[in-house]
Amino acid sequence: MAENLIIATDADKTTRYEVLIPQLEALVSGETDLIANLANITAALKHTLDFFWVGFYLVKSNAGKQELVLGPFQGPIACTRVGLGKGVCGTSWKEKKVIVVPDVEAFPGHIACSSASKSEIVLPALKNNEVVLVLDVDSDKLNDFDSTDEKYLLQVMQLIEKMF
Repeated sequence: MAENLIIATDADKTTRYEVLIPQLEALVSGETDLIANLANITAALKHTLDFFWVGFYLVKSNAGKQELVLGPFQGPIACTRVGLGKGVCGTSWKEKKVIVVPDVEAFPGHIACSSASKSEIVLPALKNNEVVLVLDVDSDKLNDFDSTDEKYLLQVMQLIEKMF
């Protein structure tokens, strides 16, 4: 397990991701607890990329129905539960795909957990073709996520999928 992250804070986004991914692999190797690993991943992403909010929502059963329930995160307090197809996270879960939102105000049904959030990217993790959790990343800037974020955050999700 890695003890510290080595990140050049003045490096460009691509370099920060490229340096971070192998460190995340080392960070979670040998640890079998999902929540511990997700907590460390959120801290590493927040620290390395200075996201406004980054965290996970896990698919859980409640009273006979499934919903997304807040898991490990870094940033301001967040919405606790999200239904299938609701908001960006629920839509990513329902559609089993990455969703990049340049302006959250323009996303139909956006759930405003924080009025400071301006753009968002949500990525699902799948097991046996079913979503088991989503990674939600918010920015306090408009149009802050691009193909670079998607490419490297998908690598993070592949790492997480190996945990199931």
